[in-house]
Amino acid sequence: MMPIWGTIATAIVCLVAGFVSRLLLGRYRSIGTEHKARQLLKEAKREADTLRKEANLIAKDEMIKLRDEFEKSTKDKRKELTDLEHRISQREMNLERKVAMLDKKELSLDEKLQDLEKRSQKLEEDGEHLEKLVVEEREKLQRIAGMTRDQARIELLARTEKEIQGEVGSLIRRLQEEAKETAEREAAKIVALAIQRSAVNHSNEIMTCSVALPNDDMKGRIIGRDGRNIRALEAATGVNLLIDDTPEAVVISGFDPIRRETARQVLEQLIADGRIHPARIEEVVTRIQETMAESILRTGEEAAFELDVQRADPELLRMLGRLKFRTSYTQNILQHSIEVGHLMGTMAAELHLDGVLAKRIGVFHDIGKATDHEVEGSHAIIGADLLRRHGEPQLLVNAVAAHHEEVEPESVYAILCAAADSISGSRPGARSQTTDIYLKRLEKLETVANSFTGVSRSYAIQAGREVRVIVEPDTVDDSQAMSLARSISRKIEEELKYPGQIRITVIRETRCIEYAR
Repeated sequence: MMPIWGTIATAIVCLVAGFVSRLLLGRYRSIGTEHKARQLLKEAKREADTLRKEANLIAKDEMIKLRDEFEKSTKDKRKELTDLEHRISQREMNLERKVAMLDKKELSLDEKLQDLEKRSQKLEEDGEHLEKLVVEEREKLQRIAGMTRDQARIELLARTEKEIQGEVGSLIRRLQEEAKETAEREAAKIVALAIQRSAVNHSNEIMTCSVALPNDDMKGRIIGRDGRNIRALEAATGVNLLIDDTPEAVVISGFDPIRRETARQVLEQLIADGRIHPARIEEVVTRIQETMAESILRTGEEAAFELDVQRADPELLRMLGRLKFRTSYTQNILQHSIEVGHLMGTMAAELHLDGVLAKRIGVFHDIGKATDHEVEGSHAIIGADLLRRHGEPQLLVNAVAAHHEEVEPESVYAILCAAADSISGSRPGARSQTTDIYLKRLEKLETVANSFTGVSRSYAIQAGREVRVIVEPDTVDDSQAMSLARSISRKIEEELKYPGQIRITVIRETRCIEYAR
């Protein structure tokens, strides 16, 4: 029993000892924690005091900075105010000095005004005294001369006028004679110089041209079976082909140079190609007519380049090129225009005028002749309207319109244009009036024929002895074709005068075309 109770007692003692040790250990730990808490609290208080002191120091520094800045800005403001007060005081002093000077000037002006009033009164008194003396002297002169004042004035004016008229008349006559001699001498010099520097050989345009043939057998091919080739060629080009005994040559007759040149190129191309039949003829004629338009434009450009005409409208250059195929009294109009341009340029240079503008006026002065058969009116007015529509200057337009005195000239360029035109046209051999009248009659024949409804085109051939009229088959039938020929002949009889008789041939051709596919 003893060992068991001993064990139990030992166990109890151990338990009690463990309990007491735990109790003591817990009390020791709580005492340590409380001590640490007190230490932390003391450190926190020290840090708070430190932060508060630092904050106070920072606040004091900021207060010091703000006070310094405020004092500095206040000092600047005080300085500005001091400067402003100084400037104001100086201005006040200046104003006071100016007021004092104005007061002095005012006093001086008052004194001068008083002096002027005294002088004015004295002058009035002297003037009255002089008037009295003049009246007395005039009365004395009238008593001595036996004439009144008005009579003496009239006599003096009449005598002076007579003397001046004699002197002025002799002076005017002398000046007129000197001006006339000088003007004639200078004008003759300028015109002679212009003619000498721009002399151009004129050749009369003829109504025919010839085409060389490789052999006489080609004549038969040109005529074709039953004459169908030559008829097709004449109908397509509007000229007359003369095939006679002349060896290896065919003569083309036509008053219109464009048609004649077209027919010549067509015939040369057909001869070179060797294929000659109506369809081929029409094809070549169409192609040559297109190339003729390009050739006309190129001719106008070459003429403009020769006279240094720049920035001209292409339509004006095309019209200028058409003048190559028109004549005035057998004088080629394009050559005439170029010559007028050179003449005007030379005379303008001698007169110290704008030579470029003068040449431009000269080359365009007859441009209305390119369309005068299509538009009513004189070629000068037509040309001026054409140039105005294409943006040419008013000085140039007026010079062109006035070169035949149809409108008033506005500049010396218009006078120069008329003079140069007369010089170029009046040269011996330059023009032939008979040929020009003949050409106008041929043009009138075609105009009369084209005025009827249904006429496609018409050609005056055989030197105006025949008019071939090609009508539209859809508009004019066979019976109407006979009536149309009669109507054209009657209108020609009424409106034109001509020798012999004129044959009217109306051609109505119907073509039926179909394609085999």
